[in-house]
This record gives sequence, C-alpha cells and structure tokens, in this order.
Amino acid sequence: MQKKEFVVFGLGRFGRSVTTKLAESGCGVLVVDNDEDKIQEMADIVTYAVRADVCDSEMIETLGISNFDGAIVAIGENLEASVMITILVKELGIPFVLAKAQTDIHAKVLKKVGADTVVFPEKETGIRIAHNLMMGNLFNAIELSSTTSMMEIDVPESWDGQSITELNLRAKYKVNVIGIKHKSELNINPDPEEQLSKDDILIVIGKNDTLNKLANLD
Repeated sequence: MQKKEFVVFGLGRFGRSVTTKLAESGCGVLVVDNDEDKIQEMADIVTYAVRADVCDSEMIETLGISNFDGAIVAIGENLEASVMITILVKELGIPFVLAKAQTDIHAKVLKKVGADTVVFPEKETGIRIAHNLMMGNLFNAIELSSTTSMMEIDVPESWDGQSITELNLRAKYKVNVIGIKHKSELNINPDPEEQLSKDDILIVIGKNDTLNKLANLD
C-alpha cells in the first residue's frame, strides 16, 4: 500500500497534535510554519519541515504538494490566511482539505471556498470532556460518536442474580452488552444466560442519554 502524504500548515497545539499522529501512523508529512523553533521541534518527526510565511502563495506553489492526499489548515486564529491557503491547496488539486475554524462565520467561509471538513478543536474537546463529566467518569466512557458511547457501568443491586436475558437489556434499554468484568477477569461476548453479580461491571454500548440513566440506577 502506498504511503499517504499530508501537508500541515501551522504548528500550534492542534497542528502539532495532528502532525504527530499522522507521522506515528506512518504517513509522509510536510509541515509549514514561520516559527523556526516550532519547525526545529518537528523536524525529526516529519518527512519535511519548511520554515516559511504561510501567506506566501508563490512559496506554497513551489512545495510540490499537488499529489498529496490531504492538507490540514491549522491556522484558525488568522481567518484571511486560512481562507487563502484553503483556496490555494484546492486549486493545486489536493483532494481533501481539513481546516480549523474559530467561529461559525469562519467555518461557513471555509466551507464556501472548498474546505471538505471544518473542525473546532477547542470547542469539540470541551464538549467531549463535559459529556464525560456528566456521564460521571472521565475514564470509563469512550465516545464513539456525538450520540453513542461505550461505557463501563456497575451492576445495580436490583440486577443482582439476574441474567442479561432476564433483564432484557437490549429491548428495554436499547444497549448491547459486549463484556463483563468480574474481579480482575474480563469476559468479552458473555453468555446472556450468565447470572450477574452486584460486584460485576458491564461494558455496554448505547445512546448517551440511555447510558447516563443506566449509570445512575440503584
């Protein structure tokens, strides 16, 4: 399989995070930023690191990125620069452009000029953390989408001695039990006829509002 190649414009916190993950995943990554310290910091991690003014359209055209698989425009604080780069990389033929936005208006402009995906990293992280806090546990809930999560829940005392089948969890709560933790042992794909103990922990997948209710059952 041919290695995918990406160009990242801007090495703020978001840009560095995306760059590091892409590089760790085996992708070829070219980073562009006008801060020499940031370029040096990423130089040993990426394929190429270029110190340059991201607003210099002539320079961008010389980078040879027209055959890259994607571009990440991580300059959310500078609307003019992010819009200009988005336009330029689309004109160069890059098929997928992800751009960072600061405001809803910024996002609309980026979509208008060709960004395929627009993200609000700080906002989305805050929402995810708040959701996990409301679920009652930052560690035991993994958000799979904006509406669905995988979560560990303690078996309520009212369920003690009953089986998954007897509780009819899928029909009653619209959740799927994918595992049971008993002491230090984890049973994946458990027998639905197995009796549960109030000391057990269930690993379930379902809608966030339903999981929140289950987590608070006595």
